[in-house]
Amino acid sequence: MTASRDLCFSLMAMALFTSVAGCAPGEIPVATRIANALPAKAVPASGETAAVATANADAADDPAIWRNAANPAQSLIVGTDKKAGLYVYGLDGTVRDFTDAGRVNNVDLAEHDGRIIVAASDRNDPLVGHIALYALDKATAKLSPLGRVASGAGEAYGICLYRDATTLYAFMVMKDGTIRQVALDLTGATPVGRIVRTMKLGTQSEGCAVDPASARLYVAEEDVGLWRFDARPTGAVDPVKVAAADGKAIVADAEGVAVADGYVIVSSQGDNAYAVYRLSDEAYVGRFRIAAGAFGATEETDGIELAAGDFGPAYPDGLFIAQDGANPPRAQNFKLVRWGAIKAALGL
Repeated sequence: MTASRDLCFSLMAMALFTSVAGCAPGEIPVATRIANALPAKAVPASGETAAVATANADAADDPAIWRNAANPAQSLIVGTDKKAGLYVYGLDGTVRDFTDAGRVNNVDLAEHDGRIIVAASDRNDPLVGHIALYALDKATAKLSPLGRVASGAGEAYGICLYRDATTLYAFMVMKDGTIRQVALDLTGATPVGRIVRTMKLGTQSEGCAVDPASARLYVAEEDVGLWRFDARPTGAVDPVKVAAADGKAIVADAEGVAVADGYVIVSSQGDNAYAVYRLSDEAYVGRFRIAAGAFGATEETDGIELAAGDFGPAYPDGLFIAQDGANPPRAQNFKLVRWGAIKAALGL
């Protein structure tokens, strides 16, 4: 998150995003950014989570989704309050569990060796990043701590998981753009992590997601755009630019990244929108905004997540979740949107 967002946040909590202007000297007003960007379709949210407990602060940040294949309506959402810890929500948005984990920024989860593993970027030590690991009980919706593994020098920021045939990996995105691929061994009493590769982007980076089908890692460099890496531990470490934060499809900051169902989505934080690219050729296919309706719109989104498949009657055709940076009069939360509604709006 940029310093300008910190300056703007208290104003954003009290005003519609289109009315905020001049939050910092030289900053382009949000309404002007929207006018200069490519058009975005409006899609209303179908639900929302309870607000995080940390009020009057930029606190909610990143969601992850576990789909219950046996009972899709009982799927679960894990979300971060980066000032306090991890929430587990039901699809109805109610809090099922809270774990006091301190300053955890981003979160991801994966099924591995018969367990649901939750990994969070732990920034409690600003000098050395850690991966905080938990097991999610699908019956009770409770998180059980497994331990922490170090991910090298620097402040932990983004995180995403990748599984190959034998190993679960975490990609830890440090605040300075360093990306470390950590092989996780969860067979013992405490987890063990081994850094197998290091990659680098030039400036502050955060959001990331992996397409398991192509073994491609996508990372957002906030002021620059979306990059792709080979996710395989023996792959090349050089990045390939997918899209620029040029004020058109992506308006800086490029924040959250989500991959599923043949698409990669980037949070265009600077104009409260989301840019969608097709994975097969990485072509831009459209943009959307979460508009006010039965639930509020989203502003200045950090983390996002996308999961395909049936999630029960409310979300029968996939689920998209976005952090809402301004949710007055309550604290920040997460908005839930039917993925099928987004695809219909964009003609996908």
